Amino acid sequence: MKAITAATPLICSLVFIGGCASPFHASFDAAKYDKMSCVELNVAMGEVAKEMSATAITRGKVAKSNIPDWLWGARRVASAVTARQSAKIEQLRLQEAAIAAVRRSKC
Repeated sequence: MKAITAATPLICSLVFIGGCASPFHASFDAAKYDKMSCVELNVAMGEVAKEMSATAITRGKVAKSNIPDWLWGARRVASAVTARQSAKIEQLRLQEAAIAAVRRSKC
């Protein structure tokens, strides 16, 4: 019973992180950036960069977590969360590139 109690925080944190990594904005509307001013584009770029950094930090924490071998399925959950975070980072990179392209042409 002691082992189950010790594993509870780890399981809860993996479920929580998995929930945070659940489906996100799968696509973004690049046309909306054409309507933004230079200041708005700068703010949008900062928001995307901040979200990308937070996602990368979370991905690193999950990837480097020390998961005990006896906790069945935990490694698979951690790798799934890491893969989702990587996909989210890639999506954010595409969004950042779209903002940068509009910013180059307008500002």
